[in-house]
Amino acid sequence: MNYLAKVYVTLKPTVNDPQGLTIKGGLLSLGFGSVQEVRAGKYMEIRLNGASLNEAKEQLQAMCHQLLANPVIEDYRFEVEEIRG
Repeated sequence: MNYLAKVYVTLKPTVNDPQGLTIKGGLLSLGFGSVQEVRAGKYMEIRLNGASLNEAKEQLQAMCHQLLANPVIEDYRFEVEEIRG
């Protein structure tokens, strides 16, 4: 079966986010005064084959832990859906 995974990686709340601060500063300078905080992250789409949804989720868990995210400073989550056709 084919699956599409949507992977979201963000810095843990206790980790400083210089990119988020830069974005916040830019938004404020453009007049978006309501912005209080920006946290930047990564978004990835991964298509994969697996015998089952559980197998696909296990593979994604390993991918995130080993390469896609740094578990020391980043949190991650993913959604998986079956692709038909």
